[in-house]
Order: sequence, then C-alpha cells, then structure tokens
Amino acid sequence: MSDATTSRPAAPNNRKVAVICASVVVSMLGLAYASVPLYQLFCQVTGFGGTTQRATAPANQVLDRTVDVRFDANVNPGIQWRFEPVTVPTTVRLGETAVAIYRATNIGTTTSVGTASYNVTPDQAGVFFNKLECFCFTEQALAPGESIDMPVQYFVDPAMASDDDGRRIKQITLSYTFHPVAAPAKGVADNSKSVKRDGDGS
Repeated sequence: MSDATTSRPAAPNNRKVAVICASVVVSMLGLAYASVPLYQLFCQVTGFGGTTQRATAPANQVLDRTVDVRFDANVNPGIQWRFEPVTVPTTVRLGETAVAIYRATNIGTTTSVGTASYNVTPDQAGVFFNKLECFCFTEQALAPGESIDMPVQYFVDPAMASDDDGRRIKQITLSYTFHPVAAPAKGVADNSKSVKRDGDGS
C-alpha cells in the first residue's frame, strides 16, 4: 500500500534555489573582473607591492638629502628580446627630476610585440617614487635585430625625508619586466623611425 501522505518537493522551490545560485555565480565573476582595476588603483594610491606613482608635474621642492637609484631589467621567457638599463646607478636629490634609459632589442627571427610591467624595491618606496614619463604598459613592436631606447622621467617625493619608513630608505631599485603580447592592439606603431639597429654606430 502506498503512503498517501508522501509529497514531492515543490518545483518552484527548486527553481528559486537555482536562480539564487546562478546570481551568486554571476556576482562572483563580476567581482573577479572588477578586482583587477580596483587592485591596480589601490596599489597606485598606496604604493602597495612597490607600485610607483604617476605624476603630472615635477616636485615643488628639491632637498639636499639624496637616495641611490638602481635600474633592473628582466625578460619573460616567452619573448626573444634582450632588455637592459643603459643608465648606470644614479644618486639623486629628493624632488630632483631625473631620466633613466632602458634599451630593448629583438634577438629573435620574427617581429614581436612586448609590454613592460614595473615595480620598485623596497616596497615602502613605491608611494614616494613618481614617474613623469614612462614606457610601461605601452606596446612596443620590434623587428628582428632592432633596438629601441626608452626613457623614464622620474623624481623621488621630498616627503620621503619626513616619513618614518621613508627616512630609512637609502637605495631604491626600479625594475621592469617585458612580457610578450599575443594579440597586439590595432594601430601599434612600427618603431622603424625611432629604432636603432645593433652595430649601426648611431
């Protein structure tokens, strides 16, 4: 004999649970995509992880206190480039505008496109290191054997001299890493006009 009191789960409840689960998944995906620009903004504002600052004008004062600035260059294994700092380690005064040059050379056999990420060490220096001009995140196209010199114009915020952590910083290393760009943006300029071939004597 069957139990007449047994009932099936209500179908509307199942649909309600499914809708809730789907909404949660969509919300999590949205947060995941939004977290990237939010994290970048957080890093730029706080200098977290050695992220440097963007400046639109030079510092309004120059102090006598100095700091040594070193330059580091790295290449992702996925791109056949040689990348190196041209500028030697430099001693700058806080607030002084300085320029460093990096050079990239395509040592492969095909034209390739790269873009550079950056940071400074120690991490505490990120909030004080300001760039006025930079090649970071700009796609660079190089033909085989071609080189390009890329400037970085920067200054170290004078506020570092009065900061509890900053006053202990004696040396800053600016580091760039070039990565391959699998799908270059449309209109990436050919660098032939500003490119210098190895061994051309220029």
